Amino acid sequence: MFDPEPFPKKVFIFITLAPVDRDLSKMPDIGSILYRTVLTKLKLTRVESILEEFFNEWLTSELRSQTQQALALRLPMALGAADEQTRTATMIRSMTGFASGKGAFGPHSWTWELRSVNGKGLDMRLRVPDWLTGLEAALRGQMSKALSRGNVTLSLRLNRDETAPDLVLNEAAMAAALTALARTQDLAAVHGVTLAPSTASEMIALKGMLEAGSDVDDPAPLVGELTNEFADLLAAFIEMRESEGQALAEILDGQLKQVSALTAQAAELAEQRKEKTAETLRENLARVLENAQGADPDRVAQELALIAVKSDITEEIDRLKAHVAAARDLLSQDAAVGRKLDFLMQEFNREANTLCSKAQSVELTSVGLELKAIIDQMREQVQNVE
Repeated sequence: MFDPEPFPKKVFIFITLAPVDRDLSKMPDIGSILYRTVLTKLKLTRVESILEEFFNEWLTSELRSQTQQALALRLPMALGAADEQTRTATMIRSMTGFASGKGAFGPHSWTWELRSVNGKGLDMRLRVPDWLTGLEAALRGQMSKALSRGNVTLSLRLNRDETAPDLVLNEAAMAAALTALARTQDLAAVHGVTLAPSTASEMIALKGMLEAGSDVDDPAPLVGELTNEFADLLAAFIEMRESEGQALAEILDGQLKQVSALTAQAAELAEQRKEKTAETLRENLARVLENAQGADPDRVAQELALIAVKSDITEEIDRLKAHVAAARDLLSQDAAVGRKLDFLMQEFNREANTLCSKAQSVELTSVGLELKAIIDQMREQVQNVE
């Protein structure tokens, strides 16, 4: 098998920069140009033997299969890419959601409100009465199990019916009033004054004799009822997020179709410009050969490789196709894939940028710019995926 170690690193750059998933003999006439033009005229026997060995190894040995496997193990496998034609039911959720509800238990009534917006992680903010011991912890537990991302806010407004409060006799006040009444009657008798007798209703009517009963309710039954009812509220909340996620998935699927179509268009334009690219390469080589006397063979091989690779967009096309397949697979998963999709959008953008930088034609540049615009729109939508 071809071993690069005995050869100069600059020569091996040619091998490193060559597209992994591409038959080098089918690149823009580079095989014939290298052999017939450069190697023949410069008589670079050492470089010729190295490149010839590499070409033969590439086409006949394990080197090609190994490099193809290396490419296959990149991002698509890491994200679980599926075949582009394989589709399953969309299960993604949006981070935007809202649900509300009402309930009552004994003298208590309440109103729930649960809402969320996008966020990098799961941030839960609960507003519940402090005296309901254990309620907040129970609600947080349910939300943590059901949600993965989003800024979530829960509000609970609790009221108690006080229309018929319990009345309790203030015995201390009544005792003081009766003592005062007895003393008053004694003093009246001493002075020969007769007082009309006081009735019980008159005594109770005195200010401070009756008081509303203190609230000594046990909060445990109420906490249990609220916890049970919250499960229904959370289910409605998740249902709305799934509904929003379905709408997001339809938008993203349409955008992926546009990316796929533009990628195919870019591949077609690249194929159409192959002859022009080969001619440009010949012209560049001719300029190099004009000043080839005393040239470093390693340096010449490096420059030839750079010229060829700079104009080839095969790898970018292949990666874009792989990213489309990976995105569709993620959209079909019943899991929180928002972070993975966000990372994938960065990879989409990187390939589109590279395609534009290698375009070397107005038509291909235009396709690259359209790709960038669609990818940016996808990135905005992905920001709301859980």
